[in-house]
Amino acid sequence: MSFAAYKMMHWPTGIENCASGFVTHSRADSAPQLPPFQADLDLDASASSDWPSKRRPIGPVPNLIVSAGNVLEVYVVRVQEESRNPAETKPHRGGLMDGVSGASLELVCHYRLHGNVESLAVLSAENCGDSKRRDSIVLAFKDAKISVLEFDDSVHGLNTSSMHCFEGPEWLHLKRGRESFARGPTVKVDPQGRCGGVLVYDSQMIILKASLAGSALAGDDDAFGSGAAVSARIASSYIINLRDLDMKHIKDFIFVHEYIEPVMVVLHEQELTWAGRLSWKHHTCMISALIISTTVKQPTLIWSIPNLPHDVYKLLAVPSPIGGILVIGANTIHYHSESASCALALNSFATSVDSSQELPRSNFSVELDAANATWLLNDVALLSTKTGELLLLSLVYDGRIVQRLDLSKSKASVLTSDITMIGNSLFFLGSRLGDSLLVQFSCGLGSSRLPLGVKEEVGDIEGDVPSAKRLKVSSSDALQDMVSGEELSLYGSVPTNAESSQMQKSFSFAVRDSLINVGPLKDFAYGLRINADANATGIAKQSNYELVCCSGHGKNGALSVLRQSIRPELITEVELPGCKGIWTVYHKNARAHNMDSSKMAAADDEYHAYLIISMEARTMVLETADHLSEVTESVDYFVQGRTVAAGNLFGRRRVVQVFERGARILDGSFMTQDLSFGSSNSESGPGTDTTVAYVSIADPYVLIRMSDGSIRLLVGDPSTCMVSVNTPSAFESLKQSVTACTLYYDKGPEPWLRKTSTDAWLSTGISEAIDGADGGSHDQGDIYCAVCYETGALEIFDVPNFSSVFFVDKFVSGKMHLVDSYVREPPKELQKVITSGSEGVAGPGRKESMQNMKVVELAMQRWSGHHSRPFLFGILSDGTILCYHAYLFEGPEGTSKPEESVSAQSSVGLGSSSTSRLRNLRFLRIPLDTYIKEESSSETSSQRITMFKDISGYQGFFLSGLRPAWFMVFRERLRVHPQLCDGSIVAFTVLHNVNCNHGFIYITSQGKLKICQLPSDSTYDNHWPVQKIPLKGTPHQVTYFAERNLYPLIVSVPVHKPVNQVLSSLVDQEVGHQIENHNLSSDEMHRTYSIEEFEVRIMEPTSGQWQVKATIQMQTSENALTVRMVSLFNTTTKENEMLLAIGTAYVQGEDVAARGRVLLFSIANDNSQIVVSEVYSKEMKGAVSALASLQGHLLIASGPKILLHKWTGSELNGVAFFDAPPLYVVSLNIVKNFILLGDIHKSIYFLSWKEQGAQLSLLAKDFGSLDCFSTEFLIDGSTLSLVVSDEQKNVQIFYYAPKMSESWKGQKLLSRAEFHVGAHVTKFMRLQMLSSTLDRSGTTPGSDKTNRFALLFGTLDGSIGCVAPLDELIFRRLQSVQKKLVDAVPHVAGLNPRSFRQFRSDGKAHRPGPESIVDCELLSHFEMLPLEEQLEIAQQAGTTRAQILSNLNDLSLGTGFL
Repeated sequence: MSFAAYKMMHWPTGIENCASGFVTHSRADSAPQLPPFQADLDLDASASSDWPSKRRPIGPVPNLIVSAGNVLEVYVVRVQEESRNPAETKPHRGGLMDGVSGASLELVCHYRLHGNVESLAVLSAENCGDSKRRDSIVLAFKDAKISVLEFDDSVHGLNTSSMHCFEGPEWLHLKRGRESFARGPTVKVDPQGRCGGVLVYDSQMIILKASLAGSALAGDDDAFGSGAAVSARIASSYIINLRDLDMKHIKDFIFVHEYIEPVMVVLHEQELTWAGRLSWKHHTCMISALIISTTVKQPTLIWSIPNLPHDVYKLLAVPSPIGGILVIGANTIHYHSESASCALALNSFATSVDSSQELPRSNFSVELDAANATWLLNDVALLSTKTGELLLLSLVYDGRIVQRLDLSKSKASVLTSDITMIGNSLFFLGSRLGDSLLVQFSCGLGSSRLPLGVKEEVGDIEGDVPSAKRLKVSSSDALQDMVSGEELSLYGSVPTNAESSQMQKSFSFAVRDSLINVGPLKDFAYGLRINADANATGIAKQSNYELVCCSGHGKNGALSVLRQSIRPELITEVELPGCKGIWTVYHKNARAHNMDSSKMAAADDEYHAYLIISMEARTMVLETADHLSEVTESVDYFVQGRTVAAGNLFGRRRVVQVFERGARILDGSFMTQDLSFGSSNSESGPGTDTTVAYVSIADPYVLIRMSDGSIRLLVGDPSTCMVSVNTPSAFESLKQSVTACTLYYDKGPEPWLRKTSTDAWLSTGISEAIDGADGGSHDQGDIYCAVCYETGALEIFDVPNFSSVFFVDKFVSGKMHLVDSYVREPPKELQKVITSGSEGVAGPGRKESMQNMKVVELAMQRWSGHHSRPFLFGILSDGTILCYHAYLFEGPEGTSKPEESVSAQSSVGLGSSSTSRLRNLRFLRIPLDTYIKEESSSETSSQRITMFKDISGYQGFFLSGLRPAWFMVFRERLRVHPQLCDGSIVAFTVLHNVNCNHGFIYITSQGKLKICQLPSDSTYDNHWPVQKIPLKGTPHQVTYFAERNLYPLIVSVPVHKPVNQVLSSLVDQEVGHQIENHNLSSDEMHRTYSIEEFEVRIMEPTSGQWQVKATIQMQTSENALTVRMVSLFNTTTKENEMLLAIGTAYVQGEDVAARGRVLLFSIANDNSQIVVSEVYSKEMKGAVSALASLQGHLLIASGPKILLHKWTGSELNGVAFFDAPPLYVVSLNIVKNFILLGDIHKSIYFLSWKEQGAQLSLLAKDFGSLDCFSTEFLIDGSTLSLVVSDEQKNVQIFYYAPKMSESWKGQKLLSRAEFHVGAHVTKFMRLQMLSSTLDRSGTTPGSDKTNRFALLFGTLDGSIGCVAPLDELIFRRLQSVQKKLVDAVPHVAGLNPRSFRQFRSDGKAHRPGPESIVDCELLSHFEMLPLEEQLEIAQQAGTTRAQILSNLNDLSLGTGFL
């Protein structure tokens, strides 16, 4: 393997930074969020309540911005108000609080950046005084890059408004000669939005000055004149060197409130100290306040406070009206302002400067050394500790003087990495270690407000057992361990004196939403699923496997079971060869004709009545009652030929069945109307025979596309339930044939598309009148018809007038944005470009490939949801799927382009005067990364997209075909999950009846009909479906025992023990002396101390929760470091045995010599019980950090030695040893008789084992220093490479070449490739690549490709990817495309993909290696480019578009391991 590809398969989920701000809307836009009936509700609420404050209205709700690794996402928070009509509210998560029944996050935009977000802040637009302005996002990236992003309505995404880079040769002086820095850049902004500060290189402060209101940047015409929204911008930047102000070791900084000019407070340490010197040097920190003038660049020191404890690390600005600053340390909290100061001791380690005065103590002991904080009210801060407890810190103040601080316990929650308030009554807990939570809080005064409801509320959060079924799979670790009484205390604090200056506040919380997180992935195992199919072959075989990952930490620890593809739960299956299509229909009696809308809710739960199955030359009809029974003979359905489509009309009172030459309308089983449409066209000659090719049904219309490309429309009359056929006038005069069409029913009381028409304010009243005239029941929405022509253009008509409302010229080319172009023929310049471009050297080839592209299927759908927007899908003839999401953009009126000034009426023709065009409608293209497209779908013209509204509570559509997939919609975001287990699927439909509740039916190409349900234990709102099994402890390592399908894993649980017990265990057994406890008082001896206790659990997968079959406890202070299933050759019985091997270490402090143990266990089945028995244990002289079996022997890495043992059946005997790793082995891999080991600091060693002479010998090593995280062999045919990941988030590939001169006669490993992943890779797993040619030709491929392995890896960010070997030809092709894409793609935040992927050495000497890895993250942008640009780039790279896409496809197929 000389060349490789790096490919991400599951993107990071561990949220590191979060912030809130008005990014997609301004404060003014979001105020009238409450429905009109809110006013009277407020009155009864305040009248009936017995606490003084009125119910707080939820004010304007800002956006939530989160970053995870290199992923940036912007969410909008949707708050569901309590509704007047109790019948129509679905129960939401978290119950009712403050008149809010629920709140959920909805995705606005999602970006994968070419760089990890180190910190983010929101530059607020408050200083403008104009509430229409919006906030901007400030991102800081490694070293010293800052990007400012604002939301642009016209593209419905983020645009970069300014970039500030302080790297490179001209800024070298900022580093002051240093190369490595403790942390990346940190950004904070002034609360009023006047400026921002970024701390880079540990001592340089970059001040970003915001532009004042009204002053736009030069050359910037204020974004389209007056109409568009303006966001906060940065006008200029300058640098303050904090060392010149005598600040050396900066710990934190923040901008404070209540000053006329921006004031920054910096926390810094004057002289460093450490725990061992505390008796001499303890109060070393100080805070200094600087005025950052907006005019003068020199800061002024206004006050400073010295002598703060050495362990303070965080500043918190107290909001107005109090002002001032909180300094948070591990053992103390201090408040300081110019006029007052006070402190609070948190535990017994807190000391004051001179030990004379005593600090006020909190009434419980806590350590705050890794806390995150935010303000709930202007005098109450919420702190989240390292154990996941939520604490409330309230400031007791009089006027503006703070008298004391009160700390109280509140709740237990997830371990957070960042907290942000969202508006005035929600906050978001962002977490890297567990699921992130959106929580609503409510604050009352005093104990007067504790009705029973709140008590239940508490239990509810903890248990989190929602009543709606779709939330059954909600996060298990949400707020679990709040069982102990003290944690349930809702009171802010216990009143200390009766004349307390403020009334006590009590808080209650409700979890409203959670974002799932599978990180940090410490280790994973690859095993079979429970419902695996042993007979599967090829691609389908892969869906037998699942990835079992150790994720989370502490009480958020869990096993995450990830499956890339969905495997449905089978209810029944029937052999049914030759099947072509399948539909289910409802049947409702006529008496239910005048149903009112209140009963409509029940209609969603109605069972299906008939199942229609179309064979090649006949149709079967089945009744779906308690049993499926065939009723083909007794019904009036057309059964003599195949059916093209079937569905319901007239509110489910009639069924329409369309076959190749006609249609029937049925009431239950009786036909009420029979229609036929043959070749009725006068133009077509007698010989031509057109049949129905495609049908789309939207009550009361049926749209039919004939095989010759002409259109028919069946119009239903709801009063008589009869249907008439007509050909829309718009299509009679058409010369071009239609390749795809669909009807779109814009449902709901306020149809979405109506808002986008140019006279939206008129249409609300008028459209009712128009609709009433033709007798349709249109109060429930509008119907549109979308059509694609052979030229590749898309047009949307409104039905039934068929006047054009939206037109896009080149829909086929897949542009990023679709805008209504008003005019039929493209502008003149465009035609010139197209013709001149195709006359080049590659003229005919390029031209031809453009013209073959046709849209073969269209679909448009808006799923339920209060704020949902329609999606538009198109399938092209080469198998590409275009997916667009509609959005609304009201462009400023006066800025129409010159070619649009031709009036719309004259160009479109008939009927367009009655309706206005949807001029404000735009579509944004959505990337579908995880979907692997089909090669070509020419032979089948059957419909591939089947919409579903409720399959087990999920909504989306199913894509049938060679590579079937589920497209599900969550939070207005499309999640794509393939379904591989049955190969290609011919037809699919929803089924809801007694035996199959909200399930589905599909038919495979082998002719099997399967009735299934979706597995309910998985959560699908993730890149891959995931099932989380909570462990209530930290998982460390997991391995798979294939024979019994068991997963042994190491779990550690924190246990509180008395200090004297802990000390007595720290005894050196060799010396045997007791540790003196002379410096501990007796009460300190009885305090508890938390230590981790380790155990190995053996878990068995079952449907639902997994079961612990056995537990192996470790001794006190013994840590299990590794667990592996090893195959050992028993020298007495001459047989191989599979044993469970555990390596441990005793952790007893630095005074005791390190020891470890090797434990061997056998796992046997004793009548369905699993019996685990210890067969051997041996103490070693060092920590046993890695184990592996090498040709029947056991290889043990123990401290600085590697020992090889043989197994006699009762004991391990040493055979060979090698003093290889100087320090500590992190990972050990074996192939045949080769050994690869990674050391914690000294990079990798490559050894071999020779049976004769029994010796371990060093072949080669890497002479550089490298902090390894994980290693593995990469095998490509006959070449062996060595892959290692390191602490700087790089991956390197080495190879052993003793014949090359630069390898120093083979002592040195040579570099083959290096790459910066941007995440810590903790585990590589070698898996055989699937042959991508297998599923095309069916023949076995050549032998050179069969022995080819890729490495699947997991990272601490929660991402999963792979490194796969490539052939040189493909590598060169993809690399040249990649170089073109660096310039061709507009990169978000202005980041360069090439600099991101450069090897990071953190200042250590490193000789750059070859760039022999292609970056599929960048190559994935190729498919998102418009078709013309794809062809252009392919031509420049000297290849074709089809070739590039086929190579990328093969790579995805070859690595589709799950």
